Amino acid sequence: MNRILIVEDQPRIAAFLEKGLRQAGFITTVAQDGWEAWHLTSNEPFDLIILDLMLPDRHGFDVLQDLRHEGYHLPIMILTASDSLQNRELGFQYGANDYLMKPFKFSDLLERVRALL
Repeated sequence: MNRILIVEDQPRIAAFLEKGLRQAGFITTVAQDGWEAWHLTSNEPFDLIILDLMLPDRHGFDVLQDLRHEGYHLPIMILTASDSLQNRELGFQYGANDYLMKPFKFSDLLERVRALL
């Protein structure tokens, strides 16, 4: 089974993602901020990260850049409410593999997750 780290500070969204992904057969872990995500990634193997940009302690781009700088090559999907073209471009420039805007249909997210894995 694939392991997915969900980095999301909004509890309702995190719970929605966790429930749906578990029902689809994935093992999930939730981190509520960037430092927790960094700690978990350093200590547990994940196959995919779903990363919000607007986190309480660090911007998602900082987390993304740190992971890539440290040599993590796993797929990372940005999931954010920002519809800025600049953010989308920066996300891919910093090493994201996909970028999905909130609100979204869970079926779209699931299709993208499966494609990345």
